[in-house]
Amino acid sequence: MAQRLNTDPATIVRIVRGLGFAGYREFQEYLHELSLAFATSADTMERRPKPDGISGHVSASLDLDLKNLQALKNTLDAKRVADCAGQFYKANRIVVIGSDLASVLAEYFEYHLVLLGLHAFAATSAGKIIHLTRSVSANDLVVAISFRRGLRQTVEGVKAARRRGAHCVAITDTYLSPLSRYCHETYLAAIESNSFGASYAAPMALLNAILGAIGQRRRSNTLRIAHEISEEQRAGSRWYQE
Repeated sequence: MAQRLNTDPATIVRIVRGLGFAGYREFQEYLHELSLAFATSADTMERRPKPDGISGHVSASLDLDLKNLQALKNTLDAKRVADCAGQFYKANRIVVIGSDLASVLAEYFEYHLVLLGLHAFAATSAGKIIHLTRSVSANDLVVAISFRRGLRQTVEGVKAARRRGAHCVAITDTYLSPLSRYCHETYLAAIESNSFGASYAAPMALLNAILGAIGQRRRSNTLRIAHEISEEQRAGSRWYQE
C-alpha cells in the first residue's frame, strides 16, 4: 500500500491509527469484512481459482462449504447460544424476518419453532415485515436473517422492532452488516461460494444449533412433542403408503 501511495509504511500506520484502528492488522480485518459486505455473485466467482473442469468445481464447492462450517464451529460461542435459547421461551411472539433467498431460512426456522409449540411467524415479504413488526413489544423476540449489506426491508423491519422494544437477534455473515448495529446480539455464518449463488450450508447449521439449544432447554416437553410426531409419522395420512 505504501508503494502504491508513494509514501512509507510508517505513514500508512499513522494514517490507519488516525482512523481509529489499533494497528494495520485491524485495518486489514476491516477491509476483509468490507469486501464480504459488498461482494456480489460475480465477485465470488471471479476471485476464486478456476477449478479443473466441472468435477473440480463440484469438489471445490464442497471444500468451501466445509470451510464455512469449520469457521462457524471455531467461532460460535455455545454458551451464548444456550443463553439465547432461553429468550425464545420468554417471548410472547417470535417474528423471523428473512427476504429474498433468506426467506427459505426464515420459513425453515419458523416451521421448527411452531413444531415446538412456540408462537412464531415468518415475515418474508415487505408487507408482512411491516405488519408483524408494527405490533411487537418488549415481550417479543425478532430474529433477522440477511447477509452482506443486508436487504433494506429486513433492516427496516429490525429498526422498527427495536424502536418498539423487542429483543432483536441478527444472523448475518459480517459485523459490518447494519443488522449487527441494530440488533442486541449477532451470530455470524459465512455464505462464501465459488458459484453464482450464496452457500447456506453454514447459516443452516447455525439455525440447527440454535434450534437444538431451544429444544434442549425444555427437553421433557421436546421429547413429548417428538413422540407425538413419531406417531403421526408412523400412521398419519400425510405419508405415502403402498
